[in-house]
Amino acid sequence: MATAKTYDTAIIGAGVFGAWSAWHLARRGQRVVLLDAYGPSNARASSGGESRIIRMGYGTDEIYTRSAQRSLAEWKKFCAATGQRLYHETGVLWLAGEDDSRVRQTMATLLRCEVPFEEMDKAALEKRYPQISLERVTRGFLEPKSGVLLARRAVAAVVEDAVKLGADYRVALMERPRGAGRLLNAKCSNGESISAGQFVFACGSWLGKVFPEILAQRIFPSRQEVFFFGVPPGDERFAPPALPTWLFQEDEYYGMPDIEGRGLKIALDRHGERVDPDTQSRLPTAAEAEVVERYVASRFPAMRNAPVVETRVCQYENTSNGDFLIDRHPEMENVWFVGGGSGHGFKHGPAVGEYVSRQILDKAAPEPRYSLATKETVQHRAVY
Repeated sequence: MATAKTYDTAIIGAGVFGAWSAWHLARRGQRVVLLDAYGPSNARASSGGESRIIRMGYGTDEIYTRSAQRSLAEWKKFCAATGQRLYHETGVLWLAGEDDSRVRQTMATLLRCEVPFEEMDKAALEKRYPQISLERVTRGFLEPKSGVLLARRAVAAVVEDAVKLGADYRVALMERPRGAGRLLNAKCSNGESISAGQFVFACGSWLGKVFPEILAQRIFPSRQEVFFFGVPPGDERFAPPALPTWLFQEDEYYGMPDIEGRGLKIALDRHGERVDPDTQSRLPTAAEAEVVERYVASRFPAMRNAPVVETRVCQYENTSNGDFLIDRHPEMENVWFVGGGSGHGFKHGPAVGEYVSRQILDKAAPEPRYSLATKETVQHRAVY
């Protein structure tokens, strides 16, 4: 016979948004259960993998700059409290081409938000970073206090700490909710029946499959290939502090220095083909590998012919414009959608978790940009 237990909140999906939501709710004394079909930040998840950038810069999108500020402070507090090094302060270097409008907009926002940065012209960049070919680069700036989060390990640590705060955790698949009104309970693949006052679905790329009528055309999972290149032996030019994390939006590429010996990470931020997270191939294509190898050779001449030492294929879970989706189900009053990370969401985990807890417990005023009503069925990316 199936067992039954009642919770204040059931959270489905133990990626970065679900994990931090469980953590914040448990810290506030709520009875929380967190479920994931495969495990925290598993290999199929958008939160999986070794590393993610945490940067403050977002062009004119001050909402995300301030969210990143709050989140970085929380990530640092969490690391100090748990004694784990999950954050590397590599600095984040922004590079601009002929059109430097986004860099200028970003610096203006950082100035308003009192985020430290150092502006550099091309001559200053060449002097400080001789290992980078600055072809087509005109200027840039450095966020010295930003850097890299160790993604997979960080999410697992947050889940572990949420359990210490009193949350329950299950590896189980919850059945897809149907109907309207109030969801009272849901069955799981392990035979358990879970009753809860609130159900939070933080399923990432699976949101469209769990709620096909509402989200199948509003969540756009895209295939994203990531490559790690082995650095020359004994060469410290490609490790921090010599090389920061960097991004050049004109190329749509970003990269991270050699952290923990994993190699130079390079990826294209452009949205890949739309995929099904259950069935897409997790192997990189030879064509994409060739393109990235050429780019590495041109941007980092000393890395020409460097071996690919690791690869990863994951997915973004994009909304129509890149804003998060954090809102109630339109027909099920105690069911929430939490997702739409859109390739930039990982860093915001602590702020998102706090926002979810305040929506549920405090009935805080919702952020209009996170609403379901603003999510369209055609993509026009606006958040980077």
